[in-house]
Amino acid sequence: QVQPVESGGGLVQAGGSLRLSCVASASMFSRSVMTWYRQAPGKQRELVAAISRDGTTSYADSVKGRATIARDNAKATVYLQMNSLKPEDTAVYYCNAASALDWYWGQGTQVTVSS
Repeated sequence: QVQPVESGGGLVQAGGSLRLSCVASASMFSRSVMTWYRQAPGKQRELVAAISRDGTTSYADSVKGRATIARDNAKATVYLQMNSLKPEDTAVYYCNAASALDWYWGQGTQVTVSS
């Protein structure tokens, strides 16, 4: 199985927006809960948002109201729309695909929010 691949990170000013994308193989995607995590320098990796196969979503309190996770099953892609970005959102954002059979991480995409 090929690992998920993230894209869409970059440098943005505080208050701005970004949309992250994560593409997985079709077979992996169809059986997986898709989750975005992030890891800031010197901190532990933390869950940002998750979406189940039936579209049920959940969010960390720190991003609730500012983030939207969505999945496009036809494209085997999960998105994370982040609005009103804050400097504390700066981190490497990782995509995770998890099922009863397996668990895969992407390589991550850097998001830097300048003040």
